[in-house]
Amino acid sequence: MRADGEPAVRANGDGADGDGAARGRVVLITGTSSGIGLATAVAAARSGFTTVATLRDPARAGALTAAAARAGASLDIRPLDVTDPASVAACVDGVAETHGRLDAVVNNAGISNFDPTLEMSTMDALRANLEVNFFGVIAVSRAALPLLRASGGRLVTIGSVHGIVGQPFNEAYCAAKFAVEGFMESLAPVAAAHGVRVSVVVPGFVPDTGFGVFPDINRRTIAAASGPYAPTFADYLAWVGGQGWEAAGQPAREVAEVVVRTLRAERPAFRVPTNDWAAEYLEQKLADPDGTAVQTLARTWIGRPDAS
Repeated sequence: MRADGEPAVRANGDGADGDGAARGRVVLITGTSSGIGLATAVAAARSGFTTVATLRDPARAGALTAAAARAGASLDIRPLDVTDPASVAACVDGVAETHGRLDAVVNNAGISNFDPTLEMSTMDALRANLEVNFFGVIAVSRAALPLLRASGGRLVTIGSVHGIVGQPFNEAYCAAKFAVEGFMESLAPVAAAHGVRVSVVVPGFVPDTGFGVFPDINRRTIAAASGPYAPTFADYLAWVGGQGWEAAGQPAREVAEVVVRTLRAERPAFRVPTNDWAAEYLEQKLADPDGTAVQTLARTWIGRPDAS
């Protein structure tokens, strides 16, 4: 539940646009080969958006094209490696050339990370995680912002409850998601003053993405590499198994529906938990679960108290 008593799945804002509001609007979505990205691309296209579905390796587009065909959805599928500046520029420029505009970006591309704890990991592994999950988000957002300013568009990023509440043995992933949360919270009031609404959609456990899943081989590999931390890792796995994460989870299609509602909402919230469980989890740490209080305060710092 939100602090004001509204259900979390409605925290994407009030004054939702009408059924035809997506028509003619162009959205670019990263990381659409599977999971939330795939589901969001199909949902956005069915909602009426001209949908540019991007993925690092076009050879992995089979599941995406099949899902789009089943849904009767039309997609513009393009390659995009969020860690390659040339790829980012070529994709964004290509969208502008083909469609003449860009109304929304959904930063979804990311990688999961379960490593031995800091002492047993490597700097290369830590940097690789941040390169995709943080710097990739920033690179795409930076390239797209001129077009989003021109259209009065939306910048939506898929965050995580682990971008608010740190999770043992997920240190690099949490660090990247914390960074995304802080960057976007800081950017949001400035972007709003120039017509771009910024939101972070915050899922909890989404089993069909593979994120947060510990196959047995991964458990054995991490335990073997954990050295003196192996007993602590075993305790962590026992805790995860006893928390009923599966019962708390939701399918990627439900997260996609929240993303599309956020894209269409007239006044989307900054932070959008995707279900009641995620909102309640965040409330263990946040007194401002949907970000409204912080955004209202920050807008006064730039002389734009009414910017939204």
